Amino acid sequence: MGRALHTLSHRSAVALMVLVTLLWSMAGIVTRQVEHAQGLELTFWRSAFNALALFLFLAWRARGIPALWQSIRHGGSLLWGSGACWAVMFTAFMAALTMTTVANVLLTMALAPLFTAVLARVLLSETLPRRTLWAIALAVVGMAWMQAPLIWPAEAADDMTTAEGAMHRSHLLGILVSLAVPVGGALNWVLIRRSRMGAGSGPAADLLPAVLIGALLSAVLTAAWAVPGRASTQDLAWLALLGVFQLALPCLLAVRVAQQLTPTEVSLLSLLELVFGVAWAWLGTSESPTAAVLTGGALVLGALVLNEAWAKAEG
Repeated sequence: MGRALHTLSHRSAVALMVLVTLLWSMAGIVTRQVEHAQGLELTFWRSAFNALALFLFLAWRARGIPALWQSIRHGGSLLWGSGACWAVMFTAFMAALTMTTVANVLLTMALAPLFTAVLARVLLSETLPRRTLWAIALAVVGMAWMQAPLIWPAEAADDMTTAEGAMHRSHLLGILVSLAVPVGGALNWVLIRRSRMGAGSGPAADLLPAVLIGALLSAVLTAAWAVPGRASTQDLAWLALLGVFQLALPCLLAVRVAQQLTPTEVSLLSLLELVFGVAWAWLGTSESPTAAVLTGGALVLGALVLNEAWAKAEG
């Protein structure tokens, strides 16, 4: 798989990243199908199933567990740094979903291109094209537009009933927790890109095991909340679906694609998860998007179209 993806054209890499975001976007709607497991127990089971799937695939790919262990043991700081980033992303995302709506979590993640652009400039000395700066600005405006009714509600918090005030505080806490996802993602894309740049004309460092490290760390950090477990057999089936097809598969693909594209391109394309995720929640749950969400979503999509169209005109 790795060799084939290294030969991808830019257009194919973009298309594959779109597929990755479509798979990622299933998280919200599938999580809402879970009936008994709550809070960080959700995170544990999703990360545990993710780790199991990754372990089986990577052990097969390495042709044995000893070879996989050696690749992890000698992976270096980039591998473990990327693994830590994945752990933060896996844990914070699911935790935030238990505190606020799917749309709020995904919209907060729209800050990822801004964080990525700053880190890529500081750590990789990448000069950002003007088109990308405009696209980032437009995406951030769209995200702020969607979040404005929540951050600045029509009624003052003091005037809310106790239940409404508690719900408002939960939403705000969920937004704060979800901020860890774009920050961790931005640093991760920069680390993955750095592995490609450091390799020169040779093969890039193998960072696929970093996803396994992240899943294991996330499962260990949240294991205490899974005992005693409340998850039913049906809940475990849904969480296994998340772990394998919403997490393990797309994350492996994302690592390879991120070695082809720039960190900022990856972050901008990742915004499609926002659009897909809100659409899934709209179609499959009662979380209907507001006018602000639809308007802001249009701005985010416009940012992606602007960036790709401008790049094609320049090329």
